[in-house]
Amino acid sequence: MQDPNEDTEWNDVLRAKGIIGPKQKEAEITEDQIQALMDDAIQRRTDLPQSEGQRDKKIDDMSLDELDELEDSEDEAVLEQYRQKRIAEMRATAEKARFGSVREISGQDYVSEVTKAGEGIWVVLHLYANGVPLCALLHHHMQQLAVRFPQTKFLRSVATTCIPNFPEKNLPTIFIYHEGAMRKQFIGPLELRGEKLTVDELEFMLGQVGAVATEITEDPRPQIRDKLLAELEDKSSDFY
Repeated sequence: MQDPNEDTEWNDVLRAKGIIGPKQKEAEITEDQIQALMDDAIQRRTDLPQSEGQRDKKIDDMSLDELDELEDSEDEAVLEQYRQKRIAEMRATAEKARFGSVREISGQDYVSEVTKAGEGIWVVLHLYANGVPLCALLHHHMQQLAVRFPQTKFLRSVATTCIPNFPEKNLPTIFIYHEGAMRKQFIGPLELRGEKLTVDELEFMLGQVGAVATEITEDPRPQIRDKLLAELEDKSSDFY
C-alpha cells in the first residue's frame, strides 16, 4: 500500500479530491528538546561505572584530560561542548588570577590601582608606616594571602603618601574596595586585633567582606570572655 504521506503526484491528486487527508507534518525538535537530550546523555554518563580515579566525580569537575579519556564511550558532541565550556571557564579564571603578590603603590597610583581597578576586582589596601610592629606583621600575613588568593589585588602604601597627615595611632589601616567602591575599613590596632593577629583571622575578616573566597566560616580566634566584664555582669545581675 502506498504511503499517503509520500510526496508523489498521485497523492497530490488524491488530496485535491479529498480522498486522502493532508500530509502529516514531521515533528520538529525544539531547542529545549535538544537540550533535554544532552542533559539526559550527561546524566547517563554520571550513572555509568567509573574508574577509581573518576569515582564520585561529576562531569563538571573533571579535568580536560579526563574528558578526553571519555570520548570513546560518550557522545563526542556533548563532551566537546563541555570541554569548550571548561576551557572558557579556565581562561576566565586565569585572567582574573593575575596578581599573587603585595605591590607597593604611591599616592599618585591610588586612583588607577584602587578606585579604577576594574570590573569584579577586589582590592585590599594596607596603609602602613615603617617601624610599627603590627604593620610588619600585617604585611607578612598579606604576602601569604596574596599567593593563596591571586584574584584579589593586595596593595600597600605608606599612609602619609596617600593621605597627608594620617595619624600614626590609626596604623595599620586596611581599606577594602570592590569595583572602585569602598566596602570595609579596619582602622588601628584595636580593629585589627593587635599583635596576636593570625593569618587565619585576617583571612576570615577579609572573607566576611567578600574580598577573598575563603573556606573559613567561623572566627578562628578563641572566644575568651573578659573576666572583668563577666564580674560586672554578675554584680549587675545581683543588684537587679
